Parts: sequence; C-alpha cells; structure tokens
Amino acid sequence: MDTTLEPRAPRELVICFVDLSVYTMDTRRTADDAAVADIMDDYYERVTLAVNGAGGRVVKFIGDGALFVFPPERADAAVLAMLALRSEIDPWLATKRWESRLVVKMHCGTVIAGSYGGAGEKRFDLLGDAVNTTARLATRACAMSPQVFRLLSPEVRKRLKKHTPPILYIPIEDRHA
Repeated sequence: MDTTLEPRAPRELVICFVDLSVYTMDTRRTADDAAVADIMDDYYERVTLAVNGAGGRVVKFIGDGALFVFPPERADAAVLAMLALRSEIDPWLATKRWESRLVVKMHCGTVIAGSYGGAGEKRFDLLGDAVNTTARLATRACAMSPQVFRLLSPEVRKRLKKHTPPILYIPIEDRHA
C-alpha cells in the first residue's frame, strides 16, 4: 500500500489508457485462472517497464486495462514507448496463443491529480474530463488526440497520420483505427 499522500492539484498531463482487444475471449480459452494470472503479471511488468522507462507513471491496473500518465514535456518519449510496447506485446501475446492486441489511447489535458480513496487507503489517481476524453477515443488499435500530436517533435509526428472523423492520429503502419 502506498502511504505517501499527494495533495490534489490541477495538472496538465498526457493521459494514456491501454487494454487488450479480446481479453475475455482469450481468458475463456486459457487453461485456468492461474495461467491467466501468470500472463497478466508478465503483461503488467512489460507495461510498467515501458511507462517508467519513458518517464511516466502507472496510475493503476484494472484487469487487462491500465491507466498511466506522462508530463507533457515527455510526449515524444510517451508516444515512442507506446508504439514500441505495441510492437512487443502483440507478438508476445501470440506466443501465448492469445488473439488479443494492445489498444492504446492517448490524450493531453488538465486533470485533478493527487491522493484519493478511503481513510488509510489513499492512492495517487486522477479525475477530470480529460480522463473521460481519453477513454472515449474511438480506436481498436492506437490513437491519440490532436492535443498530444501538437506536443510532438517533427520527427515523432512523421510516424503518425491523420485519421478522421473525429480527428485522431494513428501510427503510419496501422490501416485503420
């Protein structure tokens, strides 16, 4: 349990949600819950390494989903880490005979970040419309809002293309969101 309390404050952050595309179907075909737990623990380790390595912070894991954040000045590193993570996770899942693919959603906006929860159980979290906007990005693969795209260097922007409507940016190699 994290006992460090962080005062709540407005912060501009790059917000990222990831989850696995057909997780429920894959778990139903997997031998038992212990095997699923082992796969998920390995998945959590891979996600955490990618996020921490890019200067981000894992907020929480919920089943196959994860919420994490990056400071806006780390937007290039965040996007590159998520592209690399997709390139790692998808083939790794195939070795497990899973059909799931990593879905990535990224947006930048102001949230209220800090400690939330019951007495003695407070943990870092974030709330606000920007979190909901991130969750609602329409993709089955990888997408980011124009707010993230505007933060990127010209070199990283070259790895993305515009996808509409609404306007989203997706990796060049993806055919559709």
